[in-house]
Amino acid sequence: MTKFALVGDVGGTNARLALCDMANGEISRAKTYSGLDYPSLEAVVRVYLDEHSVDVEDGCIAIACPITGDWVAMTNHTWAFSIAEMKSNLGFAHLEIINDFTAVSMAIPMLKAEHLIQFGGTAPVEGKPIAVYGAGTGLGVAHLVHVDKRWVSLPGEGGHVDFAPNSEEEGIILEELRAELGHVSAERVLSGPGLVYLYRAIVKSDGRLPENLQPKDVTERALADSCIDCRRALSLFCVIMGRFGGNLALTLATFGGVYIGGRYRAALPRIL
Repeated sequence: MTKFALVGDVGGTNARLALCDMANGEISRAKTYSGLDYPSLEAVVRVYLDEHSVDVEDGCIAIACPITGDWVAMTNHTWAFSIAEMKSNLGFAHLEIINDFTAVSMAIPMLKAEHLIQFGGTAPVEGKPIAVYGAGTGLGVAHLVHVDKRWVSLPGEGGHVDFAPNSEEEGIILEELRAELGHVSAERVLSGPGLVYLYRAIVKSDGRLPENLQPKDVTERALADSCIDCRRALSLFCVIMGRFGGNLALTLATFGGVYIGGRYRAALPRIL
């Protein structure tokens, strides 16, 4: 009889759950739920298990927030819970809750060449430190180092460092965002909501009134070249995204490579 474990990826917007075959690691029955439709992560897990009529006793869920102990409070969502309590309520023998970019970073050594698109640089140096980051509802960051013949993930909250403008235009955008938001972190511009903030700041700095757009609207209009402001916002997003990765590389000398994941990775080849 096949033994499954529950696996999941939970962000500020969606919860993606699936089953992992414990014998071979194969993932199946993946389903995405809107986090806005459920009062808790436990509620989503219960719905998923009921829908698939499966009993599991092991689970590992990656969540977009710091994991520092038993109590988990999501950064870009209202969900908060005790790991031990949820494990008991679900009747699990084992339940691991890890940072989402800890999960992403641990997948890097498993990637093959056909899974990757390389932007510039040379081939990564085997065994050297690796950086990985990506934008979604927030901005996730992690590093990976090789210690004692195994890879160790170094989780962090690098998305919350200060946004550092590097041009006159970016300085103007910072002032616009500071007036609206107060503190402006990198995540305030390098995320889905951040793309909208960039668009709004570009329009407002020109003395005009921005439309009420969603991240998807900005991306679609930019790629269709139907809105010059959206196009500029996405272009700036990519510039700042690249510079952020360069700073990560300098911080830990990541000669093993800098990897970009997250929702917006697919748009990069189309805009660059």
